[in-house]
Amino acid sequence: MDSEKSKNGANHHLNVACPFCGIVCDDLEIAPTDKGLKVLRNGCAKSIAAFERPLVEPSPQVDGKDVPLDEAIAVAAQLIKESRLPIFGGLGTDVDGMRAIMSVAEKGGGIVDHALSEGQYRNFRVLQSSGWVMTTLTEARNRADLFIIAGSDVHKIHPRFFERIVCNEMSMFSDAPPKRTVVFLGEGLDQSAAQGPRIGEVVTLPCKAERIGEIVDAMRAMNKGLTIPGDMIGGLPRAMVENLLARCKAATYGVIVWAPPSLAFPNADLTVQAVSEFVKDLNSVSRFAGLSLGGNEGAVSAGAVCAWQSGFPLRVSFASGKPDYDSERYAMSRMLAAKESDLLLWLASYTADLSPPETDVPMILLATPAIKPTRTPRVYIPVGTPGIDHAGLIVRVDNVVSLPLRKLRQSKLPRAADVLASIEASL
Repeated sequence: MDSEKSKNGANHHLNVACPFCGIVCDDLEIAPTDKGLKVLRNGCAKSIAAFERPLVEPSPQVDGKDVPLDEAIAVAAQLIKESRLPIFGGLGTDVDGMRAIMSVAEKGGGIVDHALSEGQYRNFRVLQSSGWVMTTLTEARNRADLFIIAGSDVHKIHPRFFERIVCNEMSMFSDAPPKRTVVFLGEGLDQSAAQGPRIGEVVTLPCKAERIGEIVDAMRAMNKGLTIPGDMIGGLPRAMVENLLARCKAATYGVIVWAPPSLAFPNADLTVQAVSEFVKDLNSVSRFAGLSLGGNEGAVSAGAVCAWQSGFPLRVSFASGKPDYDSERYAMSRMLAAKESDLLLWLASYTADLSPPETDVPMILLATPAIKPTRTPRVYIPVGTPGIDHAGLIVRVDNVVSLPLRKLRQSKLPRAADVLASIEASL
């Protein structure tokens, strides 16, 4: 059951899905209180901060002055009509909100790009050029005996990843699953969550993130019988790299984990490609897979819906009347810096962290009331948060399931999808 009566009579929501990181943990228990919502069980710092923020219901605004919702929608539609090349960015929304953005962008002749797509493109380029072998959260949780955390502070991005995927004591396939080895490949990574009865050995290999690709390529070469000269490889002693290769070859099901937002250095897609090719090589003699994390602020949903509806990943233009894809030309940050757009519609319905970029381009802001823009937008329409103020769907970070989000409180804040549908109807 999704809810039950507690001893004090309040409705407790059970098995709630949390949309505030890409893992989308779906085991939270949340209850209403006089002050709002309270996370009772299985919350992390991200979920508690988001679910327990107070309900605020400000009025829509035009040029900083309160107006009725219909007036704000009409002004927003007029701005899009008059725009030469609008950008539809941010895209912190659920599946329905992203579908609505795609419809407005198509009708308004605009460009679609998520605020976090720069990180996603470290993956997209590899998937487009050479492909990969990937696993899912469930497969990794139940099968893996070796986890390699590659250059990513996973515990910071996804506070419950280790608890739910790496350190869980149960397995679908064994009553007494073997202990796991966790390797942290990279310097300064938070290892505090890698503990518990399921964890056998924790190995630290403190290399710089930008040298992980070099280390992985060396292991690929050594695995093929080639000679790699020198006592150091990628800043690590040769023996450490050889030991890591031996662990990979001995694993029954190994998983290399990375989060694209953490790989924030030039040409990071080459590191993702090196990891992906190494995983392919290992699969010729064993079972190995990659697992890419990230996907916060609805980024995975945005990429998935854009692909479903246009045939392309993010950075699609409808200026010509049909979808046109170019990952460099239609990058939102580049276009704003080059002043190639004259209007920005920014959608951020999950958290205040997805704040609009610094730009003097006129802006339509559809956002949670918690957001604090640095300048007054031409139009501001406060919208509800999926999974709190209204129901919805969100695509999990491994791209295999869309999880339902539930309405947990009564709110007058409209769905972003409904606001966008009204804007589209006025175009």
